[in-house]
Amino acid sequence: MLPADYVFGIAVALVVASNFYLGRRIERERVAMQWGPSGEPTWYAPKWLAMWGMPAFMVAVRLLIWLASTYAPQSVHSVELGIVIFSVIAAGSHVFVLMKARAVR
Repeated sequence: MLPADYVFGIAVALVVASNFYLGRRIERERVAMQWGPSGEPTWYAPKWLAMWGMPAFMVAVRLLIWLASTYAPQSVHSVELGIVIFSVIAAGSHVFVLMKARAVR
C-alpha cells in the first residue's frame, strides 16, 4: 500500500459522505453534470448515477493505476503523485457538482 492510498481513501470517504449528506437535499431526479461558457448546464445525469458513479469511477481508475504499475512498471511514472492529484480533483469536483445541484430548486 502506497502512502498516497491514504489520501485516496480519505477522498473516497469524502465522496461517500457527501453523497449521504448532500444527496438527501437534492430535490430533482436529474443533476447537471457540466456547464457551458454561458453558465447553463450542457447535460444531465440521473441522480443515482451522478452520486454513485464517482466512487465507482474512482475505484476503477485506482485499479487501472495498480494494474499498470504492477504489470507495466516501466511505463508508469510518479504513481503516488498521480493518485494524490486524481483523488483531490475527483473529490473536489464531485462535491462541487452536488453542492450546485442542491442549490437548484
